[in-house]
Order: sequence, then C-alpha cells, then structure tokens
Amino acid sequence: MMPVGLARAYDAPGPDDGWRVLVDRIWPRGVRRAALRLDAWEREAAPTPALRSWFGHDPARWEVFRARYFAELDGRPALVAALRARAAAGRLTLVYAARDRAHNHALALRDYLDGAAGEPAEYASPPCFLHELAPDGTMPPRR
Repeated sequence: MMPVGLARAYDAPGPDDGWRVLVDRIWPRGVRRAALRLDAWEREAAPTPALRSWFGHDPARWEVFRARYFAELDGRPALVAALRARAAAGRLTLVYAARDRAHNHALALRDYLDGAAGEPAEYASPPCFLHELAPDGTMPPRR
C-alpha cells in the first residue's frame, strides 16, 4: 500500500496528492467545490456526529476518541476495503477541515488504514469494553 497523505481543505491542493477524498460529513465552510479538486467525498469515513461532538478536538480525549473511531470503522468494512484498495493503486490523500493538525479524524483514519489500530495507551482493557467507557474515557464503577 502506498503511503496515505493528509491535506487540510483550506490548503491548496498539491501536485503529488494523487486521488483526493474528502472524509468529512459536512462540506468545509467557505470552500468552493472546484477549489478542493476532489475525486470523491466519503461522508461515511467520518466519525459519527455523536463521537465527533464528544471529542471536540480535545487532546485529552485523543486516545479514547481513536479507539472509539476505530470501533466505528470496524463496522464499515466495505468502505475501509475501498480506501485501502485506492491507496494500493496509487497515492491517496485524505482531505479534512479540522484546524488541529495533530488531533483529527483524518489522521486517525490514516493510522487505521495503515494498520496502526492498536489499543489506546491510557487503559489496558480489551476493545470489547469500549462501549462501557464513560465520556471522559474512564471505566465507570461496577455495580
């Protein structure tokens, strides 16, 4: 698989971007369609609105967000397979609108596509317990 690139929607497209896909559920504010030079728009590649809202680009929630987003991506095997196939065929660039370049879903998606979907470092429970986590990423007390 070729390396997957990242590009912010507000930056000019690069000559080496290859196949560009917008991975946000909503269109980037103030950007014209022609300016993005997109080949596709995969809304379903973005996290669910509930997860996106919970995360709020809070770096303290990054590891838990990644784990929850990876769990969502596990439920979208056809989409993941299509993106991996596109990356195997040539350069793939994930286009996103978030301001934070270090903590955004496109970065997590790239890691997922590259196979770096490991467990978060903040806790050691298996992924099957992710649904039990409180919104702050901690395990709730047992009843």
